[in-house]
Amino acid sequence: MIPEVVLTFQPDGTVHGLYTEVIPLPSLGRLSIKRATSIEFDDAQQHWVVRDPSGFELFHAPSRQVCLDWEHAFFNRKE
Repeated sequence: MIPEVVLTFQPDGTVHGLYTEVIPLPSLGRLSIKRATSIEFDDAQQHWVVRDPSGFELFHAPSRQVCLDWEHAFFNRKE
């Protein structure tokens, strides 16, 4: 299954969205990539945690892939 790709084009020509290799993003021009979240394993709780840049927990699950899928859906909804 090919994941949904949401790109938002700004009037100044910049593009916002989640990085994907489904389409060749470098062909659009120079890339500037920043992580929107961190996904790390919490040893004490024994699950993966998605946190925003300030450290606030957004989501957690026993599977890293579930966290990645949640992150993808969450940010595509916002775009």
